[in-house]
Amino acid sequence: MLTTPELVWLLAAVAKSDQAAFERLYQATGAKLYGTAIRILRRADLANEALQEVYLKVWNLAGQFDPAAASPITWMVAIARNHAIDLARKRPEIMVEEEPEVMEVAAENPHPSDKREISEELKCLLACMGRLDEDRRRLVLLAYYGGWSREQLAAKFERPVNTIETWLRRALGDIRECIGT
Repeated sequence: MLTTPELVWLLAAVAKSDQAAFERLYQATGAKLYGTAIRILRRADLANEALQEVYLKVWNLAGQFDPAAASPITWMVAIARNHAIDLARKRPEIMVEEEPEVMEVAAENPHPSDKREISEELKCLLACMGRLDEDRRRLVLLAYYGGWSREQLAAKFERPVNTIETWLRRALGDIRECIGT
């Protein structure tokens, strides 16, 4: 894996339509982004299809990347994750039976300069999530991190959709109150 400054440089070059930089970026990050897609989609054919679309988005959006907002790998993983979730939502047969592996945060082996990624806000959010009871925490993670629909959550928790929506609204309210916003 390349260093964060090298990835920032490659994204800047990709923003200028540098195909060699794009190839190097793909070689450096392809396995990571594929891993993100396969964990969500659980099918190699769909993960490969998603990966092509993800790199097309990276090519088109590279000029919008802001190194002050996130590290390059975090930015690209977010694109891959969001695209895979969108694809999973369009294909109901992809629904995960039990606990989804997408709840596991992707390990990144961060560069020392990326230590700032875990901000005080994130630490506060994690502490507030820890205050929720286990079922509510799982519900929030499945809904907002795993991308599960209200219907999928209702089936998982064996409750009506309206109940799931109420539980989510209350859990988010508890998190907001804990955070102080």
